[in-house]
Amino acid sequence: MSDLLAGLAEESRDRALRGRRSLPLDNLRSRAAALPRPLPLAEALGSAPAAIAGPRLRVIAELKAASPSSGRLRDPFEAERLAGELSAAGAAALSILTEERHFGGSLENLGLARRAAPRLPLLRKDFILDPWQVWEARAAGADGVLLITRLLPGTDLEALLATCAEAGLAALVETHDGEEIQRAVDAGATLVGVNARDLSDFSVDRRRAVALAGLVPDDLLAVAESGVRGVGDLQELADAGYDAALVGTALMRAVSPGRELRSWIEALTPGLA
Repeated sequence: MSDLLAGLAEESRDRALRGRRSLPLDNLRSRAAALPRPLPLAEALGSAPAAIAGPRLRVIAELKAASPSSGRLRDPFEAERLAGELSAAGAAALSILTEERHFGGSLENLGLARRAAPRLPLLRKDFILDPWQVWEARAAGADGVLLITRLLPGTDLEALLATCAEAGLAALVETHDGEEIQRAVDAGATLVGVNARDLSDFSVDRRRAVALAGLVPDDLLAVAESGVRGVGDLQELADAGYDAALVGTALMRAVSPGRELRSWIEALTPGLA
């Protein structure tokens, strides 16, 4: 594990510990119980819109202001406007970075995105290591969370998947190699993400994700993460067998993220290209 990734994990554990002290788990669960049922992320990624045949590959559009590898991506970063724009452009779901120090995110951005895109599933993307953080996501209005296999050794992954099921949240289980894919499958994941970014050094190799696609069982949903620069990359991922791709940096750097995404989706939709 890289020093940066270890540091991100340690900071996440500290945040969870402070959160437990200030807001007990029972209080979070009560808040969550008062919210509407989460929207079905898997259904959004695995079934075509009724009106059209649907694109060959669903796109999870990611809202993030910055990243450790790319620096500041968008300034000003207007979460509500971006969520509305990407929803109207045809995103199947939105991924919301909530880590503040390194990615410029916040839980408040989940609420802003929900207001702008009430019908789209929202994925909370963060370094989630503790059941308290799962319930925090649910209470903040998320429909799913990202779980990173590399950060969850032993039975930790299974335990957090069980917490997600209890909270009614989908879990996108992120992997980076064949061993991690098998761990995710054995743990009971139904949404398996394959990250082209190596979290040990944060380098990106999209070809690796293409090569690993066949290791995700056909009865599970496969999501490609990182490294997408345009529609050609998305077509390659679709050909490899992915059901969806999570795209952040390329969209956040676009002059008009919504226009960019719409052009991709049109190119990926049979009969519209």
